[in-house]
Amino acid sequence: MPPVAPVRRTAARLAALLVATLTLGVATVPVSPASAAPATGLLAAAPGDDEGGTPELRAQLDAASKGWLEAKAALNRSVSRQKQLNEQLKTVGAELAVRDAKVGEIAAVAYRNGRLGTAGALLGSSSPEGFMDRAAALEQVAAHEDRTLRDLITTRDEATRTRAQLDGEIREQRKQVAVMGKRKEQAERALEVANDRASRSSSGGGSVQGTSSKNAKPAPRNSDGSWPSESCSVNDPTPANGCITPRTLHALQQAKAAGFTRYVSCHRPSGSGEHPKGRACDFAAQKSGFGGVATGGDRTYGNNLAAYFVRNADPLAVLYVIWFKQIWLPSSGWKAYSGGNGDPSSDHTNHVHLSVY
Repeated sequence: MPPVAPVRRTAARLAALLVATLTLGVATVPVSPASAAPATGLLAAAPGDDEGGTPELRAQLDAASKGWLEAKAALNRSVSRQKQLNEQLKTVGAELAVRDAKVGEIAAVAYRNGRLGTAGALLGSSSPEGFMDRAAALEQVAAHEDRTLRDLITTRDEATRTRAQLDGEIREQRKQVAVMGKRKEQAERALEVANDRASRSSSGGGSVQGTSSKNAKPAPRNSDGSWPSESCSVNDPTPANGCITPRTLHALQQAKAAGFTRYVSCHRPSGSGEHPKGRACDFAAQKSGFGGVATGGDRTYGNNLAAYFVRNADPLAVLYVIWFKQIWLPSSGWKAYSGGNGDPSSDHTNHVHLSVY
């Protein structure tokens, strides 16, 4: 019978080797977005939050883009109201011209007949019955004249109110344009600071020269054109599982309907940014999932997908798109995004990141 001690030492060594192997396996499992992709031929993501940039930067971009979209929606509402008021003022102006002419006719008749016209008409009657008939007729004339004058005054007041409302809409539009300018400056300043902090060797990924002619179906809006508040309330259909917002699901479905059917991962249970809130998805450029830097046809696929989201930014409520060290903002267009860690995931050179409102 073999000694017990050597057997125990062998078992201990095997257990230690097994633990080390499992630990190594866990350590080399890529953190999202690569973690949910197929396991073959992929590069491990950088440790920690691998979306590139800092939580502070993403919070700034999120607030700036949201503020810009809200101001734009308010501007659109004001422009729509201004158009309605202009039509209303045109109608009121036409009514005013007619009523003004009627009052002018009454004034002309009064001027020609003089102030004694009424008394003369009554005294000129040849009988009591004729006197009463003329009095009743004159009463009707007076009531008609009074109504005509009142209608003129009412129409003029309506025109004055409409002009004041138009002035208010112009002030509102100037206000919203100023807000949009400030939000644009906020986003660009945050990116400038982030890019200055990053090494120059990692900044800039070249221009995003994609094409897309596909039009997305608009996501549902409120009656005033604003975006309804949404929570992470629907199931994430991608392998990431978890939840996403209805608007995120809509954008995902629209992208697939437009032919962008490669691997996608949306929800992430931890980290900063929109993924844990269900408001972001990562679209792999390669057919096999997230991997190394996209080249050739894979990069063209990413370029075209990014172009699709930019083209349909308004109907899909796009906050921003990140692809190949570039970020697209509704306020500013494409800008350098150099907050990556030097790996394909955080540099966004293997996937297109989409964030929606």
